[in-house]
Amino acid sequence: MDYFCHVLVVYFSQNMESLEEFYQYKFDGFSGQLNKAIGQFNVFRIEDRARREALSLVHVRRNFYKVMLYIGENVFHYGDESIKVSGKTLLFFHPQIPYSYHKVEEGTTGFFCVFKDEFYQENFRLNLGDLPLFAPGVPPVYSLNVEQAIEVESIFRRMYQEIDTSYIYKYELIRSYLNQLLFMAMKLNPDHTHLKHADAGTRITAQFVEMLERQFLIEFSTERLLLRTPKDFAGKLAVHINYLNRIIKKTTGKTTSEHIFSRIASEAKILLKHTQWNVSEIGYALGFDDQAHFNKFFKAQVGMNPTSYRTDI
Repeated sequence: MDYFCHVLVVYFSQNMESLEEFYQYKFDGFSGQLNKAIGQFNVFRIEDRARREALSLVHVRRNFYKVMLYIGENVFHYGDESIKVSGKTLLFFHPQIPYSYHKVEEGTTGFFCVFKDEFYQENFRLNLGDLPLFAPGVPPVYSLNVEQAIEVESIFRRMYQEIDTSYIYKYELIRSYLNQLLFMAMKLNPDHTHLKHADAGTRITAQFVEMLERQFLIEFSTERLLLRTPKDFAGKLAVHINYLNRIIKKTTGKTTSEHIFSRIASEAKILLKHTQWNVSEIGYALGFDDQAHFNKFFKAQVGMNPTSYRTDI
């Protein structure tokens, strides 16, 4: 392993890889235009992107989801479990568990797409964290027969073709294709439909995530976010704040505050894009006492102020 890769291993083993870092290390950069795409969704052909796949040896959590059709042989590592795949395989990766896989061999084909939670938060209907497909302790790896592989490959090809169109509803259409993959996988393994949480820590984490998400059904600018700090959530969950922070960090690799800030920032982007509320009204709805405080928070999370973000959409 050369020095560059060694540095990456040390760095990522102690952190969660962001989607921006994924683009930086895999594709030599991050497109500013992509930052404006819903949930930063994108789809690729594996054979086009295999040249830097050696970096997948880094075993860390990522802050984004990845869905992959892998046609070839490899070993995928989920947490402390290693799974050898061969032939045509449908795989799902999510932020709750660290993963890695061996270097992609020449001749391997397939597709993969990447996206953040925000890709599903926009429609307010499907919470990925609630799906048994992404439950802790369930490596979602599905070996496909000929008929299933044809169907999955067809879905990926449609996403791949649609991503470069100018169709105004292309992301809604792509989301429907992605839904087909999610529900197809759950249908392939119905035993995971009623999974119970393995331990108290996992249960508390699930309750926290559900509580965090539930309060974001904001319909009117006069409504206001009530739970904004780890202390607020600890009180509602009837646990000590130190216990909550420790469990959330252990289970997800992110702090309680990081989860809260990320979700507030995502909601801010949604409201800026899909409502006519002014910046002050959006800041108030999200619990900020004044616009200056909201502007500072948004710029720290997104990299630009709310007005600039809305103008650039």
